[in-house]
Amino acid sequence: MQATLRVIASDGIGAVTNRRIAREAGVALGSLTYHFPSQTALLRDSLLRYVEQEVARLGAVAAELRATTATPEQAAAAVERLIAQDPSRIVGELAELELHLEAARDPALQAASARCFTAYEDFATAVLESLDVPSPERHASAVVALMVGLTLRRLGTGAHDARGTAEALMTIVRGAHAS
Repeated sequence: MQATLRVIASDGIGAVTNRRIAREAGVALGSLTYHFPSQTALLRDSLLRYVEQEVARLGAVAAELRATTATPEQAAAAVERLIAQDPSRIVGELAELELHLEAARDPALQAASARCFTAYEDFATAVLESLDVPSPERHASAVVALMVGLTLRRLGTGAHDARGTAEALMTIVRGAHAS
């Protein structure tokens, strides 16, 4: 499944073929097709596995934020670190973007896409709670949109850092406190 994610990240979902995945994973083609009877099953299982890992990662960070008292700057910096481009995370980020796009075409993936966004919104709520933002659930989707948009921009432009994320988050926090 990791090989599938690597292929998706490098060449998109259209490049997922049984032969290519078997070669990338270093397994026999027959073994791959035994466990995954179709490319759709392989694709779905790979993307769903990524979502499970991402949900667990975000849940852990959200729990950590809820257990501490952070200044607004510390919380914003934590968000920036969370989405900072780590070479090992690029594969997952690209695969996740493909998941959301593919979910628009494949209703069977929509629950996974929604689950991923729910985890991001829970994380964003934890950040906003730690900043004493009133009605944090109300503003969580704006934080998620910010994170996803800046990640897309970073990946699309080849930028290798998440600079500006903390500042953008602080803009939302200041606006939420003013409302």
